[in-house]
Amino acid sequence: MRRHYWFCFAWFFCMASSAQAAGIQLLDADPTLAGAIWYPCAAEPQPVPLGRLTLNFIDTLQGVKDCPVSGSKLPLVIVAHGRGGWFGGHDDTAQALADAGFVVAAINYRGDNGADRSQSESLYNITARPADTIRLLDFVLNDWRDRAVIDRDKIGFFGFSAGAYTGLILAGAKPDFQKIAPFCTESNTSLGCEQFRRGDIPPEPPHDPRIRAAVLADTALNFMFSPERLAGIQIPLLIWRSKSGGGGVDPKDVVLTASSLPGKPEVRVVPAGHFAFLAPCSAKFAAELPRLCTDPPGFDRTAFHRELNASIVSFLRDHLAIERKL
Repeated sequence: MRRHYWFCFAWFFCMASSAQAAGIQLLDADPTLAGAIWYPCAAEPQPVPLGRLTLNFIDTLQGVKDCPVSGSKLPLVIVAHGRGGWFGGHDDTAQALADAGFVVAAINYRGDNGADRSQSESLYNITARPADTIRLLDFVLNDWRDRAVIDRDKIGFFGFSAGAYTGLILAGAKPDFQKIAPFCTESNTSLGCEQFRRGDIPPEPPHDPRIRAAVLADTALNFMFSPERLAGIQIPLLIWRSKSGGGGVDPKDVVLTASSLPGKPEVRVVPAGHFAFLAPCSAKFAAELPRLCTDPPGFDRTAFHRELNASIVSFLRDHLAIERKL
C-alpha cells in the first residue's frame, strides 16, 4: 500500500502539539437517540462506563465523562456506523477528531445495531437511517446543552458501509428501489424482499444540505445508484475502500460508485478487508467476534487507523475551512 507519509506527519504534529483528550457526553435519556458526543477536553482520558448503553461485552469507552468543552466555534462531524454496528464502533476516529478540535456525534441506528437487528433487512431501514441522522443533527444543533460551541456552517460526515450509504443519501444521492428486484427471487424470504413484492416501497429518503463535506468508507448498497442517481451530490468527498471487501460489500461495486460520483473524488485503498475500518479490537472483542477483527497477515490495523484518522481530520479540516491548531 502506498503510504501517505505527510498525513502521518500531520497526525503526529497534531498529537504532539495538543494536550487535549476527548470529552464524552453519553446520550442515554432518549432511546431513539442512544449514543454519544465527543469533543475537545483539557484532561487526561480514562475509561468511561457506558451504563445503560453497554453493548454485550463492551462496557466502556476512553475519554473524560462530562468534561467541560474546550473551545468555541467548533466544527461538527456526524459519524454513521455500518449495518449491525454501534455508535462506538469508530471510537478511535471520534477521539482523533475531538483531539483535533471537532465535536463528534454518533448514535445507534434504530433496529439496525448490535443490540437490535430487527430492521436491518427492512426496506425502511434505507430511509430511516438518513432520517435518524437528521434527527441527531437537529438535536446537537438545537437541543444539546453545549450547542453554543458549534459553528453551524462547518458540518462534516464520516460513514462506514451502510453508514457510507447514509452519507451518499444525505449528500444528495437518490436510490432506485426498483434495482432490488433481481435480488428478490422466490426463495429470498428476507423482510426487505417481502416488502418489495407487496409494493411496500418507502418514500425517497431525505437529504441534508447542512453537511458540507464527507468521508465515506466502503459504501454499501451500491447497486441502487446509477451516475444519474448520484448527480445531485455537490459536496467534497473522500472515498476509502477495502481491497478485498466483505460484509456484503463487493470492492468492484465500491469502485463503480466512486467512479460515477460528480467531481471524481479521490479514492484510497486499504490492503485488507471490509472490517479493517472498524476501530482496532481489544483482546476481549477479538475473542467474542473474531470475524470483525481478523486482518490479512502482516496488516497492522492500529497503524492503518493512524493513517485513516489523519486523512479524515485533514480532509474535513481543509474542506470545512478550519484553521489548523498550532
